[in-house]
Amino acid sequence: MNLINEEITHKVFGEGNIVEHEGSIITVDFNEGIKKFVYPDAFREFITLNDRDTAKSLKEIFLKKEKKKKALERERAEEQERLALERQFREKLKNNRIHESAQIVFWLDEEEQQNVFTDWQVSTGMIQSGVNKGQPNRAARLRPNSAGLLTAREAEQAETERRILGLYMVNETFSGNSSNDGMVPSHAEFRIKLTDEEAEKMLFWNYYINQNHPHRTSWNSGKYRYFDNVWTAQILKDIIALKTDEEQIKEVERFLEYFCKMNALDINNIPEANGALKQSESIDTVG
Repeated sequence: MNLINEEITHKVFGEGNIVEHEGSIITVDFNEGIKKFVYPDAFREFITLNDRDTAKSLKEIFLKKEKKKKALERERAEEQERLALERQFREKLKNNRIHESAQIVFWLDEEEQQNVFTDWQVSTGMIQSGVNKGQPNRAARLRPNSAGLLTAREAEQAETERRILGLYMVNETFSGNSSNDGMVPSHAEFRIKLTDEEAEKMLFWNYYINQNHPHRTSWNSGKYRYFDNVWTAQILKDIIALKTDEEQIKEVERFLEYFCKMNALDINNIPEANGALKQSESIDTVG
């Protein structure tokens, strides 16, 4: 902004005329001599432009600069917070060895299928025998880095048709071995619900594999079972490929990024799924 020859009023020196403006310094000619001031600071406290239009334009410039300054300060604060969380996360990884199967997969009954996407929590069920019969199961491996996978199949369906209905990250304060009610609550942000059409394409046994019996697709009994960290990342990756809505894609991408960070996984090196159904397909292809 050109301020040369603009008339000003100084709180102490009175009327003057700007005769020079170089970078952050302006030079003003007063009746009693030449004075130099820091630009634009002096205009905020000591100097007023006499021309109203020029003063208004300068004020708008100040407001834009102030807005930019606050945005930069906010970015710096957010970056500092991010770095602090990252340091905290790395320290946590150092002090707590992450189990390779720290995730949980639930078999939802009909009632749970109706309520889970409202309540966003699932029960681990009750102990069926022994001295603790009737007490809630404690999924001891679960930590804030765990995800809860939601699956179901109809009574008349084969186990190979088990669908993935959605998944969520466990609440960031949750610890499975200290849970008293057997409920596994979700994180407030990282939650995914699949449509019926999407769930039909996300078959559980494309990911899960029993290492001792790689072609077996049987759940047998039990409310839940533990699930591999890498398999969960594969599911999230495939959901991203399945989605078509840009906002939903971004939501799942944020979930995957958070999940990989919490489980010390390389987001750029997630192997392709190779569960029991994939194993069977390979055999059929070869045959």
